[in-house]
Amino acid sequence: MTEKTLHANPSKNRTPRHRAREFALQGLYQWLLNNEDATTVVTNIRAAHGFEKADADHFAVLLYGAIKDSVALREAFAPLIDRGVAELSPIEHAVLLIGAFELKNNLDIPYRVVINEAVELTKSFGGIDGHKYVNGVLDKLAPKLRADEVAGDTRR
Repeated sequence: MTEKTLHANPSKNRTPRHRAREFALQGLYQWLLNNEDATTVVTNIRAAHGFEKADADHFAVLLYGAIKDSVALREAFAPLIDRGVAELSPIEHAVLLIGAFELKNNLDIPYRVVINEAVELTKSFGGIDGHKYVNGVLDKLAPKLRADEVAGDTRR
């Protein structure tokens, strides 16, 4: 599986929130691979081409939050994956951190939207079938983090 470059410009016709997720993914990718501190990563990402079109507040919440809560987020999705967390591709790992963080903390965003956004990120930046994997994991995680919302979803 090959991963698309993370330095690609964010796609046109994306919402500011989606762009924030794209940049948060890039930041988490840097953090995972280079072990850079969050402040350095944020500084690098904010200087990236196209960042001005992103929701800067949502980006900061996602990046800082996913890093700060990474241990708990990994503990939440680790039982749902078929390999060790360290064996995940950095893209899948970063997207799962973003998705788990949003499921846990952004209750104003419907869980189906969180999952869809994670799938779209993985389609854009991940390996060929990575989006299916991310979808499956987050679909199993949603009832654990949003039991009432998922139970009330008649489309399930």
